[in-house]
Amino acid sequence: MSTVYKDKLIELGDAAVTFRRYYFPFGDRRVPFDEIERVQVEPAATGDNWRLWGTSDFQTWFPLDTKRPARDRIFIASLRGTSRRIGFTVENSRKVEEVLRQRGLIA
Repeated sequence: MSTVYKDKLIELGDAAVTFRRYYFPFGDRRVPFDEIERVQVEPAATGDNWRLWGTSDFQTWFPLDTKRPARDRIFIASLRGTSRRIGFTVENSRKVEEVLRQRGLIA
C-alpha cells in the first residue's frame, strides 16, 4: 500500500485509511475505502471537538487525539451497511479533505 498522506493520527493509502490509536490502549484500525460510504467535514466547534477518545452517542467512535480541541475540522466517516461512524481529526485538514474529495468520498 502506497501512502498518500500520513501523520500521527491517520494514514491514507491508495486502498485504505488507518486510524491510529483507535482501540484501547493504542491499537490501530484499517478501513478499506470501499467500506466508507461518505465523509462529512464539520467545523470543530460542533461540540465533538472535546471528545478526546470514545463515543457520546454510541454511533460515532473517535480515536484518541488529545489535541482535538485545537483542531479546525472534524471528519465523520459513515461506514457502508451499518449505522456506525468514525469521527476523526488530522494534523493537516486541508490536505486530507483534498485527498478524500478526489476519491469521491466528500460531496
